Amino acid sequence: MKIVLLGTGSPLPDPNRAGPATLVEAAGQMFLVDCGRGVMMRLAAAGVPAAQLAGLLVTHLHSDHITDLTDVLTSRWVMSLAPNPLRIYGPPGIKGVVDSILASLAPDIGYRLAHHDDLTWSPDPIVEEVLDGPVLGAGDVRIVAAPTDHRPVEPSIAFRIEAEGKAVVLAGDTVPCESLDRLCVGADALVHTVIREDQVKAIPLPRLQDILDYHSSVEQAAKTAAKAGVGTLVLTHYVPAMAPGTEDEWQAQAAAHFDGRVELGDDLHTVLL
Repeated sequence: MKIVLLGTGSPLPDPNRAGPATLVEAAGQMFLVDCGRGVMMRLAAAGVPAAQLAGLLVTHLHSDHITDLTDVLTSRWVMSLAPNPLRIYGPPGIKGVVDSILASLAPDIGYRLAHHDDLTWSPDPIVEEVLDGPVLGAGDVRIVAAPTDHRPVEPSIAFRIEAEGKAVVLAGDTVPCESLDRLCVGADALVHTVIREDQVKAIPLPRLQDILDYHSSVEQAAKTAAKAGVGTLVLTHYVPAMAPGTEDEWQAQAAAHFDGRVELGDDLHTVLL
């Protein structure tokens, strides 16, 4: 199993970090988790065309996690040689979001259908709203969802992907909660979004201070991983952005509460399980 941090950024635009997005390769299938700013550029850099995605897993409907859903839908549609609907799994509300995006794309869809003789179908993704329980169980890959706590953003969910005797949990944005603990038990890796509480507290801006009450700090993510017995903790969605040369600080904050492997890095950082 392979984990690629496609985008390690946050809502704050960053020239070096795309928005939240993670790619998981499981039993030869590619699953995209969230689709933040610049995700298609990062998928291209990882050598994965949109047409090859087995599914898109959406953790919640905050704009920074779905900003480039439009690009994913359009790119997959125009780059496929035959009807190839994208399977999208997300919390209740995702279907309305996808329907609205498709409505906004109506002119573009019409133009392309009118111009390209060999393009005779519309994007037509298959959307399934999930909250708690099995998501996918066919073939060599099993995916399970569980609710998380990102209130007032609700519902929000995490996903567990299992294949070839390995399991990875993708937490999305959340504070520590029992349902995430349950999903993580026995997992080989936990991919968790994190904030540096010490740095955020030093920024005298209420809109940034507010994020402390619905995101996990590095320390909290580490405690979640330790509690569940996870082997590897993968940190992403760094707030504030992880400045060059400060990687050891982030690593040390996690290592103080978790004695397993800690992985962090720039966009396209890859972790093999």
